[in-house]
Amino acid sequence: MSQYCKVGGQTLWDPSNGASRLFMSQVTVHQAEVGLPSGIGPMEADECQIDPVAFAAFVDALLAWHSKTRHAIMATLSEGFVATVLALAERANIKVNWQAAERAESRCLKTASDPRAKKWTAALQQKSHELIRHIAP
Repeated sequence: MSQYCKVGGQTLWDPSNGASRLFMSQVTVHQAEVGLPSGIGPMEADECQIDPVAFAAFVDALLAWHSKTRHAIMATLSEGFVATVLALAERANIKVNWQAAERAESRCLKTASDPRAKKWTAALQQKSHELIRHIAP
């Protein structure tokens, strides 16, 4: 059985019930962290509508929040959700503000002791692109 995430009449993703339940729980958690509504409506009758304007603002805010998070556990816990949201944004033809993330990464590199930190943005972009084939209905 599937549930459907849609923008208007276009289905962006039809996750299984379990994946949908986990994703929707993560939406709630990350809305609180970012301080913005996601634009992802409630799951009703196996369908949720995504407001593209609110979702675009959430995606940029989420990416900026994640790019500033250098706490290893928080970054790891949120990475999969962020990559999934970025893949959904691409499916919805929403332009993501990667430059803000790259600037935040650049500022962090000046103080980061982890040499892998400079590859964070590129790795997240790759992960989100890889997820698209799993998201496409």
